[in-house]
Amino acid sequence: MTALLKRDNDLARVDLFEDFDRMFDEWMKALPFRRPFFSRPGLDQMIRVDEFYENGDLVVRAELPGVDPDKDVEVSVSDGMLHIRAERREEEKKEERGYVRQELRVGSFARSLSLPEGVSEKDIQAAYENGILEIRVPAPEPAPATKIPVQKR
Repeated sequence: MTALLKRDNDLARVDLFEDFDRMFDEWMKALPFRRPFFSRPGLDQMIRVDEFYENGDLVVRAELPGVDPDKDVEVSVSDGMLHIRAERREEEKKEERGYVRQELRVGSFARSLSLPEGVSEKDIQAAYENGILEIRVPAPEPAPATKIPVQKR
């Protein structure tokens, strides 16, 4: 016969996982750097993009708010890759009630995307409007099929 024990409902239930979560959070706060534990370095400097096909063209929309497209954006193509580089220089100064707050946001961002095979670089177009860089890559012309003669042996 097994022994039965009376459960004491007055004691608070101990949640072991909650204790481990709290210890981990405290350990992370004590580190000199406070980067998220599972993030990749440089992920915050990557340009976010949407890629989709519209009327047979590949359309890439890159989120680039606060940049001057004439000075701070570079789009290039090499080795079948589309390269987007941008630099943000933003300065904000507020003077209010006897204090001054000045914020300077500077950073460079980059993203490289593979292009479909056979794309002609001269047909690629880029336009910037309201913080969005839109790049249109026309679909490549399909190569004509090459007939291979069959030899009789």
